[in-house]
Amino acid sequence: MEKTFFNINGMTCTACAGTIERKLNQINGVESAVINFTTEKLLVVYDASLVTPKLIIETITALGYEALPVDNGMGSNITKPASESKYQKQINEVRNRLVFSLIFTLPLLYLAMGSMIGLPIPTFLAGMPNILINALTQMFLTLPVIYLCRNFYINGYKALVKRIPNMDSLVAVGTSASFLYGVVVLFILAYGFSYDDMELVHQYAHELYFESTTVILVLITLGKYFETKAKGRTSQAIEKLIALVPENAHVLRDGHEIEIGIDEVKVNDIVIIRPGERIPVDGEIRTGRSSIDESLLTGESIPVEKKEGDFVISGSINKTGSFEFIATKIGQDTTLNKIIQLVEEAQSSKAPIARIADQISQYFVPIVMGISLLTFLIWILLGYGLSFALSVGISVLVISCPCALGLATPTAIMVGTGKGAEQGILFKNGPALEILGKSNTIVFDKTGTLTVGAPSVTDIILYDVQITRQDLLKITASLEQKSEHPLSDAIVKAALAENLDLADPEEFDSLPGLGIKGRVGTIQLVAGNQKLMEKENISCDMIHTDYLNLSDMGKTPLLIGWNGTLKGIIAVADTIKADSYQAVTQLKAMGIEVYMLTGDNELTAKAIGKMVNIDHVVANVLPHEKSQMIKKLQENGNQVIMVGDGINDAPALAQSDVGIAIGNGTDVAIESADVILMQNNLINILSAVQLSKATLRNIKQNLFWAFIYNTIGIPLAAGILYIPFGLKLNPMFAAGAMSLSSVSVVLNALSLKTFKTKLMDIANNKDIPSVPIAEMPLIIENDKKEGKRMKKLMKVDDMSCQHCVKRVETTLNAIDGIEDVVVSLEEGQVSFSATDAVDDAVVIAALTEAGYPASLLS
Repeated sequence: MEKTFFNINGMTCTACAGTIERKLNQINGVESAVINFTTEKLLVVYDASLVTPKLIIETITALGYEALPVDNGMGSNITKPASESKYQKQINEVRNRLVFSLIFTLPLLYLAMGSMIGLPIPTFLAGMPNILINALTQMFLTLPVIYLCRNFYINGYKALVKRIPNMDSLVAVGTSASFLYGVVVLFILAYGFSYDDMELVHQYAHELYFESTTVILVLITLGKYFETKAKGRTSQAIEKLIALVPENAHVLRDGHEIEIGIDEVKVNDIVIIRPGERIPVDGEIRTGRSSIDESLLTGESIPVEKKEGDFVISGSINKTGSFEFIATKIGQDTTLNKIIQLVEEAQSSKAPIARIADQISQYFVPIVMGISLLTFLIWILLGYGLSFALSVGISVLVISCPCALGLATPTAIMVGTGKGAEQGILFKNGPALEILGKSNTIVFDKTGTLTVGAPSVTDIILYDVQITRQDLLKITASLEQKSEHPLSDAIVKAALAENLDLADPEEFDSLPGLGIKGRVGTIQLVAGNQKLMEKENISCDMIHTDYLNLSDMGKTPLLIGWNGTLKGIIAVADTIKADSYQAVTQLKAMGIEVYMLTGDNELTAKAIGKMVNIDHVVANVLPHEKSQMIKKLQENGNQVIMVGDGINDAPALAQSDVGIAIGNGTDVAIESADVILMQNNLINILSAVQLSKATLRNIKQNLFWAFIYNTIGIPLAAGILYIPFGLKLNPMFAAGAMSLSSVSVVLNALSLKTFKTKLMDIANNKDIPSVPIAEMPLIIENDKKEGKRMKKLMKVDDMSCQHCVKRVETTLNAIDGIEDVVVSLEEGQVSFSATDAVDDAVVIAALTEAGYPASLLS
């Protein structure tokens, strides 16, 4: 499917947008066509083999509107905005029309109403003898206003002819009726003076409606002015992002620094950045270091330290040092441009709740015109005269407001997605923004989401008072430098982080399944598991409690010894992110059920769940089973949010009602998700959920007031209170009310700009109860070969840590027909049940290929 944006010109209200959408959606091959009336952009998703952009443009043109494809085809053109934006031009145009209309309307209103409230009228226009001159003057003052506001008539009558009436049609018909009635009265007055029928003159002297015509046009223009100003503010988020890109860049070409336009930058160009400059394209730092302000892209207010090898993002600000970087992404591929594309697509999509307003808006204008005609006829038949009936009919036309209904949803979504972008939360579409706030269940992947995603040193325990913590870490890291095991890398990084000077070991030997040994200076060091300590005749009796406690917390204890004695333990684990506990606790306080899915064994999963306060933990889940888990939750009536960052999370993210990808996750995960967090900060999930709830609440408020306004306003304008109470709505007041209704909806949507994340006051309870394992009421449906089940026991070599255990478990669980896998690191064995269709040779080969030679014991 192709996806193309078009700029639409000529729309005057949301009824116009609805007409274009309906017509395009009727074309065979168009999957969806959605207009954002606020930005005047159309997003069409279509089958390129059946539909062309030319056909789309021709269809829109036939309706009386203009369509222009956006140059890059993706809705955003990363160029410096012109000095006068589109919205500013519209504001200036409407303001000028309003000012010049007022110049003619104010004296007209004075002539029409002045004598009624005792204001002096010029002698040549005052009194009954001069009423004809007064009437002619009013008509000539009305004509310039009609000309200035001619767009209402051009668009309104054109829409009527095409049988797609809009708001302009209501205004055009109402004011035309008012003006023409005034002209008829003018002729009646002339007739009265010609035939000296002063009774006729007195009867119609105050029946002129010229002032109603101009005041209605002025008030609606005033409403358009406020609405256009407000609409301009809703697009500020995108305008701010576009404004981040500098016009020029300094690059090295043939050894010389030159300044070129940003469009001329090529991939692999060397770009030079100095303090205070904005970064023009994405790239990787080649030389130098600095702190970079990425706040307008990620929402993170603290500058990020960058050094050689780190990536920089277009639009961010270099704060301190100078550096050179290699351009890796330019033009449409830059991070900033993709953010703008996502925000624009989200703002151009419809939330499910918008369908209510769309369905009503489709029939709104024809129904209102029918009500107006019926009202006119009823009052005529009741004998209240042409003037009264016309006044009431016009009031019905001009008080009705399809725009209030049509603006209710898109303006709120536009401001909500813009506010999210400011905080580093990118919503890909309107439905995600709506559904997120309705969801009652959230499922977290563990590795890289709740945890950092890489092993690190968590504990250092000493059993020899003669050495320090730094001594143990330094000596161990010196030997671990020669190992390629992930645990060794974590220990070396911990030592370097503390600026410890590591020595080169004189001897090194790797002992598969046990650990390592070697000589550092005069120390003959051994580091590994309990079996290695026993082999080296080093007693482990004193450390039994510590060893079990660390294992219970999902950590891998590495025992360190020399000179025949145990010196200490260095524990390594994939550490919990600092904000995981708070994020989970806050989500639970909001009434959301929190689950964790992990491929870890039950012991590790239980420990992680306890640390982050998750009540529902499911362990030993293979990647393809995660989406099945999500599906089961949905079948139980839950709306599910899935949070992940890896390739193996992509199916689950796609299956969930709303998928959330952590910004530093893989491209596949981000592509599959509906919401992207630019920061690696789980509190932003809370912000996203609360922003969704606030936006949905705002939409409901807008729809409620739009419905109530029309429900009350139309009967009131039709004169329902006239017979019992003598109350009638003047067409001028009706026009003012109509204008204010649209403005109020947009202003209410703008209140979302003040949104702030609210953290509940929850004590950080350390006495967290034990976490149940596999409490989620799900049955994983895997296809298994039928047959007799047998218990098998195998010896597995070269396992040295919990990471090895996990790899062995994953390898066996991936084989069809194997269940109940239990791995013993201490015994170097694995037990499982298998059907008779499972070949032992296949199992042994799979384990050996994974790096763990195996043999059958029973």
